[in-house]
Amino acid sequence: MIRIVFICLTLFILWSGYQSYQHPQLKFNSLLDRITHPFDTRLRYRIAEVDPRFKLSVEQVKEISQQATQIWNDGTGKEYFVYDPNAQLSIHLIYDERQIESELRRQHLTELDANQQQWRNKKKQLDQIEQTMMQNKQSLNLKRQQLDQQIQHYNQEQHAARLKPSSTAHQQYFQQRQQVLQQNIELLKQEIAQYNQKVIELNQKVDELNALDQQLSTSVSQYKQRFQPHLFHKGLFNGKQILIYELESKDDLKLTLAHEFGHALGLKHSDDPHALMHPIMKDQNAAHFRLTPADLNLLLAR
Repeated sequence: MIRIVFICLTLFILWSGYQSYQHPQLKFNSLLDRITHPFDTRLRYRIAEVDPRFKLSVEQVKEISQQATQIWNDGTGKEYFVYDPNAQLSIHLIYDERQIESELRRQHLTELDANQQQWRNKKKQLDQIEQTMMQNKQSLNLKRQQLDQQIQHYNQEQHAARLKPSSTAHQQYFQQRQQVLQQNIELLKQEIAQYNQKVIELNQKVDELNALDQQLSTSVSQYKQRFQPHLFHKGLFNGKQILIYELESKDDLKLTLAHEFGHALGLKHSDDPHALMHPIMKDQNAAHFRLTPADLNLLLAR
């Protein structure tokens, strides 16, 4: 009996060692998992802890984690992971100063984006006003030229009339012409005054825009000084746990989990900035990510 047990144990150890060599992720499953699922090569994992300050429920994180494993399934055609509430490998979402810093950074960035959009809107309005003012100036110049021509023509007629005998009709005609010209002169003066007032108002708005631009420049400088670029791990895989310290969105969490699952498969980091296994989550298409050739090459070379 003891010999049979010894033989079975030896066979299990040999089989387990062979499986671990072929499927490195199995070494992170518990011994009980490997005994009860001897032919299952999937890595079993569970959600253990979700700090409520992330504003995500355990069920939501579970769903996101399954989306993360699906990235590997879709990219390879193989199933490498399975959710198991009793699994040894556990996922923990830990809220600390890294997430606080990230939230503050995103808040400041949102405010900067809003202020920049406000500046762009004001700049667009000013450009439209300046275009209108330019058209008004051209119109005023044309009216002034026409009025100058009318005055010149009036003076020529009046000069010619002095060489002829005067009559009451002639006097009335020139009086009416003079009144019309005087009215046109006053109207033009009013339009010029209105135009000059609009120029003053436009200059005030330009000054306000310049002040806003200066405020934006100061805010950007303060942002860069306050949130200087630095590298820290959003997540960490230590063999027994996947620890998540920072996330920007559900898609960001999905990619971070998929990245750590990659480490659980035995993969190292990639130099390709678009790859899932690149150490920085920045240039990847978070919403519609698919494994890159660099990721697949790492999987083949493990």
